[in-house]
Amino acid sequence: AQKRDVLEKAALIGTEATRAYGAPDALPQGDVSPDAFVTPMLFHCEDPDSATVVHSTEAFGPVSTIMGYRDIAHAIELANYRDIAHAIELANKGEGSLVASVITGSGDVAREMAMGAGAFHGRLYFNNAHSMKESTGHGSPLPHMVHGGPGRAGGGEEMGGVRGVLHYMQRTAIQGSPDILSAIGGRWVPGSSEVDAPAHPFTRRFNDLAIGETIHTAPRTVTLEDIDHFAHFTGDTFYAHMDDEAAKRNPFFPGRVAHGYLLLSFAAGLFVDPDEGPVLANTGLDNLRFMTPVSAGESIQVRLTVKAKTRRTDEYGEVRWHVTLTNQDDAMVAEYELLTMVAY
Repeated sequence: AQKRDVLEKAALIGTEATRAYGAPDALPQGDVSPDAFVTPMLFHCEDPDSATVVHSTEAFGPVSTIMGYRDIAHAIELANYRDIAHAIELANKGEGSLVASVITGSGDVAREMAMGAGAFHGRLYFNNAHSMKESTGHGSPLPHMVHGGPGRAGGGEEMGGVRGVLHYMQRTAIQGSPDILSAIGGRWVPGSSEVDAPAHPFTRRFNDLAIGETIHTAPRTVTLEDIDHFAHFTGDTFYAHMDDEAAKRNPFFPGRVAHGYLLLSFAAGLFVDPDEGPVLANTGLDNLRFMTPVSAGESIQVRLTVKAKTRRTDEYGEVRWHVTLTNQDDAMVAEYELLTMVAY
C-alpha cells in the first residue's frame, strides 16, 4: 500500500515537473523483494512560482524535486543575502511541513528564513560545511515525542527535549497564598512565612534545615574607601565607581556607586559562618538581579532563606538559598539564589 501511494504521488508530481532520474517501474538488484522497493526518483520543476502540486504533495519515499530560483540575478541576490523573500515564499507554499531543511553558511540568511518560514514548519533544520560532520540528518526522528507542525502538517508544533517530556505529564495550575504554594511545592515562595533558625543555618545539616528557615544579618555601611579599594584591587575602575560627575550624567546613578560584586562580597561576609561545618561548597548563583544602586555612606542588610533542598549523592545534597540585599530604606538592592552543597 505504501509503495502504491509513493508511486501515485510521484506520478502526480510528474504533472508539473520533469523526472530527471529514476523510473517507477525499476526493479531492485540482488536478493531484494520488489514488493516494497521504489527506486530513487529526482524531479525538476522549471516554474516553481506557478506550480502547486509539487508544493502540496508529499511522496513518502525516495522522491525529491529540485526547484531553482527565478533567474541568475535573483540567485546573485540570494548569494549576497539581499533578498530571500522568494525562498521563503517557496518554503511556505506547501502549507506547512514536519521539517524543512535550509543549507546555508550565512547567519543572516538563516535568521531571515527562520523568521519568515518558521510559522509553517514543525522543525527547521539548518546545516552547512561546519555542522555537517555532526548532523543528525533532515529526517532524524525524536523518539516518543509529538511529531508535527503548523499548517497542513498538523499538531501545531514538533516538541523535543524537556518540552516533549512535559507533554506526557499532567499539569495542574495551583492558586493559593504564598504559604500554601510553599507547602504544596516544597519550595519557599517569596511572601511566605519565615522560619526562625535555631542556629546559624550554615552550622545545620541538610536533613535538619527547614524550608523557609531564615536569618537576617546586621547592616554594613559601604564607605568610599571600600569602593576605591575594591576598584583598584580588582582592576574594575569603571567610571560609575570612580568619577562622580560622569556617574551623575548616567541616568541610572546619582553619582559614584558601589560595585555590584562588591555588594555581593559584603553580603557573603554578612551571612557566612566561617567555621568548618556541613556546608561543603558554593556551586553558583542563579537569577542575579541588581535593583537599587548603593552610594558611599549607605548600608546593606541581607536576608538568607532556605528556598529548596535536593538530594544529590549518598553524602550530600543541594540547598538553594533565596538571598535579598536591602538598603537602609528597606529598598531592594539585589536578589539572587545561592547554591550550596550541604552534608547530610
